[in-house]
Amino acid sequence: MKRYLALLMSVVLVVIDQVIKEVAYANLRPVDTVPLIEDVLHLTYLENTGMAFGMMRDQTWLLVWGTGLVLLILVLAVMIGKIKETFPVFVVCTIIGGGIGNLIDRVYRGYVIDYIYVKLIDFAIFNFADMCVTVGTIL
Repeated sequence: MKRYLALLMSVVLVVIDQVIKEVAYANLRPVDTVPLIEDVLHLTYLENTGMAFGMMRDQTWLLVWGTGLVLLILVLAVMIGKIKETFPVFVVCTIIGGGIGNLIDRVYRGYVIDYIYVKLIDFAIFNFADMCVTVGTIL
């Protein structure tokens, strides 16, 4: 039962991610950036054709197939019970949700929509799906 709830959580994370990206596409793309806290945190529209920090730029189909393979392995591991404990199942499903969110962008658009920019430390622009993958990986 926990496996199905965790996978449902992945679906919810994907939906949240895609809704936010549609809002960013409609509202940020025309204006480029909106400061939430001036010089600290901005919403900045970026079409990312690579992965984290711009690595593998314009390697969309390699990223699609690589991500798809990893996600397939993770979903199968959850479904067949290779991951048994509740916390790890939910952590892996957080990674799955984020991975699917960015995979949808790569397949549908050819790029991933990023929109969160921590200007204070000039960190790479990222999105909700990236946060899911990162938090899941750390946990």
